[in-house]
Amino acid sequence: MRRLLLAVSLSAGLASGAFAQSDEIEANISAQIQAFKADDFATAFTFASPNIQRLFGDPENFGIMVRRGYPMVWRPADVRFLELREISGALWQKVMITDGDGRVHLLDYQMIRQENGWKINGVQLLGNSDPAA
Repeated sequence: MRRLLLAVSLSAGLASGAFAQSDEIEANISAQIQAFKADDFATAFTFASPNIQRLFGDPENFGIMVRRGYPMVWRPADVRFLELREISGALWQKVMITDGDGRVHLLDYQMIRQENGWKINGVQLLGNSDPAA
């Protein structure tokens, strides 16, 4: 009986840690999207990993990439967080975004832990999940 209680306690502890991690990741992505909606690319840039920041160099270039390549992230009508997964040691947060025209898009955000919290290390467009499309 004690072993069962210990196992249940350990599982609950791990699960609560995973939920906290998920909450932090969702908050990070949400904050970046809010910055995009306000055209505050300087703030949005702070949520990107050092690798992404080096790749784009400055917030202006980053903003151009988002507006052109990810307009649904720049101007979403609705954002819903789906599952957080570990793939080959990396954490991926799946996000469903509905754009202003009502089209639904699935995106995968790769997240990395830094000293100052979670950062977005890349976004993959998984495609359109709208069954009518």
